[in-house]
Parts: sequence; structure tokens; C-alpha cells
Amino acid sequence: MQILKSIWNFFQNQILAMKWLNELIGSGIHALGFDTNNRWIGSIQFFVYDVIKITLLLCFLIFIISYIQSYFPPERSKKILGRFHGIGANVVAALLGTVTPFCSCSSIPLFIGFTSAGLPLGVTFSFLISSPMVDLGSLILLMSVFGGKVAFVYVIVGLILAVIGGAIIEKLHMEKYVESFILTAGSVDIESPDLTRKDRIVYAKEQMLSTFKKVFPYILIGVGIGAIIHNWIPQEWVSTTLGSNNPFGVILATLIGVPMYADIFGTIPIAEALFAKGAQLGVILSFMMSVTTLSLPSMIMLRKAVKPKLLALFIVICIIGIIIIGYLFNAFQTLIV
Repeated sequence: MQILKSIWNFFQNQILAMKWLNELIGSGIHALGFDTNNRWIGSIQFFVYDVIKITLLLCFLIFIISYIQSYFPPERSKKILGRFHGIGANVVAALLGTVTPFCSCSSIPLFIGFTSAGLPLGVTFSFLISSPMVDLGSLILLMSVFGGKVAFVYVIVGLILAVIGGAIIEKLHMEKYVESFILTAGSVDIESPDLTRKDRIVYAKEQMLSTFKKVFPYILIGVGIGAIIHNWIPQEWVSTTLGSNNPFGVILATLIGVPMYADIFGTIPIAEALFAKGAQLGVILSFMMSVTTLSLPSMIMLRKAVKPKLLALFIVICIIGIIIIGYLFNAFQTLIV
């Protein structure tokens, strides 16, 4: 058991968190005659370390996940979802969302396609909630910062929120609040050609480069904000505002995150810095969930497909669910960290 724990700690600290990289950068800065205790130098070290770490993890994860995605084109995903009914369909849709696009904006075209194909509305919303929130990339990146327990619990509660949210929308029979052009569009069943292993590798490489170009600016912004929090924001202020002393921290973090636009890769460095400063885990994860699921650009895109009443219901369900999850994480933080 002790050997397994040592192996896991090595994997956690040196492979995922890449602490060796931080030490290497720190040694390089010292060799140049700079003091890493200086705020400016410390900010530079944090920025360089996190950008390199997240970029390496990002490219590796996108390549692997895109390779897996090559086995689940929209036509095949639609057929898989069509085989299930009731709450089982919501569960499968939520699980399918874990191997699809990395942000809410890129999930919405698939949501529209599934809805046009005649899949139950609640099922497609379960997919829409889980896709940006609990992809496989988020699991690995969260493990690199918060550890395996937190990462797995985050994914589980995210899937539960997706299933419950979709089930509620299904029970309320909100189909009349979908724009008519979506319901009447229909779909064309086109069999996807069988891909060779080489084709899948080429596809994964193209997806990796395309996604990296899209998200890299947000990584730079997120790491920049994280560096400021890590080296310039007093710990007392973070603890007071986002720590256990503020019972409304979860609500505040959720509402702040809603109008922002980023993906899981851009929010991780901010979460890492806030956690180091004493912010509660539930507050941090609520912020991340609201940013990735309810970003303003994605809501504008979704409004093109659904009417205001359904859009408002979706937002309310997600906000309430995220807030509940945040408070649960705060309540059980000592058990899972």
C-alpha cells in the first residue's frame, strides 16, 4: 500500500503538477542572479511555469481525447443516444459529453444537431451541460492542482448536475420553446467513412493544433490573473472574501463567473492561485463551473436555438445546481482534500 501511495504521489507531483519544472525554472532564475522572493520575479516564475505546464498537458490531452473523439462522430453519437430512453438516456448523454468539445461555444452546434435529429430535449441538455464542464481534460488538470479525490468528485457531481438538469427540462416538456427552424430542420443520415489509425492520428493532430490556437490566449490571460493573485493579492483579503468567513462566497463566485468566457484550461491557474491563498474549494469550483458552462458568448449562441423561457430555465437550473455543489464541496472539503 505504501509503495502504491509513493507511486501515486510521484505521478501527482512530478508528472501532473510538474514540480520539477517549477524547481528548474526557479534554479534558472537564481543562476541569473534574481531573487524569487521578489514579487515581480515570483510572478514571472509563476507565469512561465504555469504556461509551460498547462501547454504541455493541454496538447497531450487534446491529442488523446481527439483520438477518442474520432470514434464518436455526430452520426454515431446520435445513434448511441437514440438507443436509450428515460433517465438512462440522460446518463449516457452526460457521459458522452465528457469526450466532446472543450468549451460551451463548441458544444452548442452539436446540441443543435442532436435536437434537430429528434433526440429528446432533456437528453440533449444533459449533453450540453456536461460537455464543457466535465470533459476528460478537466479531470487530469484538476488532478494536477487539487489531487485525485477532488478531481473525481468534481466530475461525478458535474455529471449528476447534467443528468438532473436534463431530466428536469424533459419533465417540464419545454419542446415548444425550441426555435421552429431547429425542430423542422431534420437530419441527413450519412454514414461516416471508416478511418484508419493514420487518419485518426492526423485528425487528433489537427484538432490539437486548432484547439490550442483557440484556447492559448485564454491560458495566457488565466495564468496572468493567477500570477497577480499568487504574488500581489494579500492572503487575508482572499480568505476574508472567498474563505470560510464569507458564507456567500459560493454565490458571489458563481455570479462573477457567469458573464466571463474561458474554458477549463484558462480557469485552472486562477483556481490554483486562489486555493493557495486560502479560498474555499467549493467557491473555486463554483467559479470554474459557471465560467465553463454559462459563458455569455455561449448563451448568446444558445439563444439562437431556444426561446427566452427555455434559456432562462437552463441558466437557473445550472446556477442553482452549481451553488449547491459549491456548498457541498465547502462542507466536505476536509474529507476530500
